[in-house]
Amino acid sequence: MSITYEPVVTTSVTRQISEKIRESILDGRLKADDRLPTEHELADQFNVSRPTIREALKRLAAQNLIHSRRGPSGGTFVRAPKEEEVRANLTTAATLLVSFGEFDLTDIAEARHELELMCGRLAAERRSETHLAAMAAEIALQKSDDFSDEDFCASDVRFHRALVDATGNPVLQFVMSTVIEALQPVENMIIFRFRDREKIIRQHEKILKAIKAGNVAKTEKAITEQMSYLRKQFAKAQAHRQSTEAPSV
Repeated sequence: MSITYEPVVTTSVTRQISEKIRESILDGRLKADDRLPTEHELADQFNVSRPTIREALKRLAAQNLIHSRRGPSGGTFVRAPKEEEVRANLTTAATLLVSFGEFDLTDIAEARHELELMCGRLAAERRSETHLAAMAAEIALQKSDDFSDEDFCASDVRFHRALVDATGNPVLQFVMSTVIEALQPVENMIIFRFRDREKIIRQHEKILKAIKAGNVAKTEKAITEQMSYLRKQFAKAQAHRQSTEAPSV
């Protein structure tokens, strides 16, 4: 009996080296601002040429894991991650996934609903006057007669960002940054013609009132009301899109 095997593909030496150094960073053996050995020292340790080491370091730099400094005290150092950059990268990736059709609008709405319920519960228990003032300020802006659709959508994002901030949980704030900064604007872009501004404002007022009162049950009810309404508008938007894209007979 003969067996046919696919060709074996080996990982490049450059990649293996970059992965080993990456693992040292991720598991904490190398910490932020630690200086890496020189190219010559790394070449000796891995028993490879300096150009190979240089390529491996380029891989790590492209992943924002290391950076170089010039001068007498220069060298290659482990780069401390910046939360703003990581959030921006996640937002960009999420936006691309939506544009490529990897995320269905129904799934986005469902995930957002569940996550916002969690945030709402914590916000009702932990909100500060600063968070309440931020949400109230956005509602006031949304009531402006000369507010454009674009401005209204941006304010809507800021309102929900303030709600997430009110949780006081940095992990939730980080996770929700993708939902708030990337997925919610996509939702707004699709349904803004089908939603009623006044209804959205009233829903925001209910959410704010419940959070201000510290009433978890009413907060959940208000959030569910808005998420259910938005889902209906998604359905209308998708039906409209399908009708306009359908070939004429």
